[in-house]
Amino acid sequence: MAVAGETTLEHTPTWVVAAVCSVIVAISLGVERLLHYTGKYLKKKGQKPLFEALLKIKEELMLLGFISLLLTVFQDRIATICISEKASKEWLPCKLEEDAASTTSHFQAFFSSPGTSRRLLAEASSSTTSYCATKGMVPLLSATALHHLHIFIFVLAVTHVIICVLTILFGGAKIRQWRIWEDAIQKSESNPEDELKKFTHVQDHAFIRNRFLGIGKDLALLGWVHSFFKQFYASVTRSDYITLRLGFIKTHCRGNPKFNFHKYMIRALEADFKRVVGISWYLWIFVVVFLSLNVAGWHAYFYIAFIPCVLLLAVGTKLEHVINQLAHEVAEKHVAIEGDLVVQPSDNHFWFHRPKIVLYLIHIILFQNAFELAFFFFILVQYKFKSCIMGPIGYIIPRLVIGAFVQFLCSYSTLPLYAIVTQMGSSFKKAIFDEHIQEGITVWAQHARKNQMLKKAANASSHTNNNSQAGTKEAEMVLVDKDKEEAEGSQTRN
Repeated sequence: MAVAGETTLEHTPTWVVAAVCSVIVAISLGVERLLHYTGKYLKKKGQKPLFEALLKIKEELMLLGFISLLLTVFQDRIATICISEKASKEWLPCKLEEDAASTTSHFQAFFSSPGTSRRLLAEASSSTTSYCATKGMVPLLSATALHHLHIFIFVLAVTHVIICVLTILFGGAKIRQWRIWEDAIQKSESNPEDELKKFTHVQDHAFIRNRFLGIGKDLALLGWVHSFFKQFYASVTRSDYITLRLGFIKTHCRGNPKFNFHKYMIRALEADFKRVVGISWYLWIFVVVFLSLNVAGWHAYFYIAFIPCVLLLAVGTKLEHVINQLAHEVAEKHVAIEGDLVVQPSDNHFWFHRPKIVLYLIHIILFQNAFELAFFFFILVQYKFKSCIMGPIGYIIPRLVIGAFVQFLCSYSTLPLYAIVTQMGSSFKKAIFDEHIQEGITVWAQHARKNQMLKKAANASSHTNNNSQAGTKEAEMVLVDKDKEEAEGSQTRN
């Protein structure tokens, strides 16, 4: 559908069409080659989890391409959907001016400031306008507003991927600083547990002194307060690392006291990254819901900014509290310990006894924070800082401060806490094995399943054959009995 006053492809110079296509194709191929060589580099370095995360990013790009295709193909049909003039004036992100009140629809107001409303309507298709005008209605969504919506979805997805990557990079850098503690244990000539064996009294141990604080069950609230503030400073100390490492090894790797716990944490974190970088279906529902809540005067996006902040503080507090609980279990049961001070990992310390819930919450936190930042930058570039959608400056600055705070705290505190504390569950992850061992176990499991299926099929076939043979013998016996009866009957007649 041609827009009034614009030149169609029929009267556009061919060299212009060819030049534009060349630029678009060149950029697309450049991005594709960049992702391809990045994947080859990750495979060469043996970074299989990060390579799988890269594949997840490609899936998101493919989804964006499909969304773009749908919006492009159906934009004319969407523009022919008409709504009542009354409906077009409800739930607007910008208050209508008197002279534009009769001609501005819902989503046109969403993606345009009041000063651009008349311009957008002037660019609308004359046939579409007349089609809705004949019915006494207005178009549901203009082509320009639809195009802006398309851009926003793209900006949101790209921002989410970038934030996830930055979080993993900065958080991973923080976790790699703990390698010094791991190397010191690995290089020590004595048993790595000797450092803990020298303590006989529980309260003499640095881990107990920092985590127990003499707070019992009657003062549980003070324990939560301590956990809340602990996430902002020294969230994981050397004594924490050594004690949690020993508890993991005693529970899951008792026969390997020299197990490289740090390397295992890095592999497990990289494996979880591929889940965080994607945009799940429930996150898209979040986008739709909060796009509809951007109503003038509600300041919805200001209050939405507190959601990832509150969730992040709750997650950090819970992870710190898990470490405190491990210390409490030891300190409340023993006054003195002869030998090793060992904590007991358990799923009971986590919400609903499921450590994976923490990963889902971090996924939601990063996405919501990306949504806030993406919406801000989209409005800033598309409609400038003074746009009515942007809102008063008193609401803008706190949103940006909260977004930066969430990003910093998640990278340098919450993510490292997640990496080590979630290993304190009742089970371990497959990252505990090296990559070649994982592949060997996978192949073995596939062969085992295949052999089991073949065995079941052979048993079923054997059972069928046995039934068939039994049926044949039974039929033969019936025929023999029948022949005997006929012979006896003929003798009786004779």
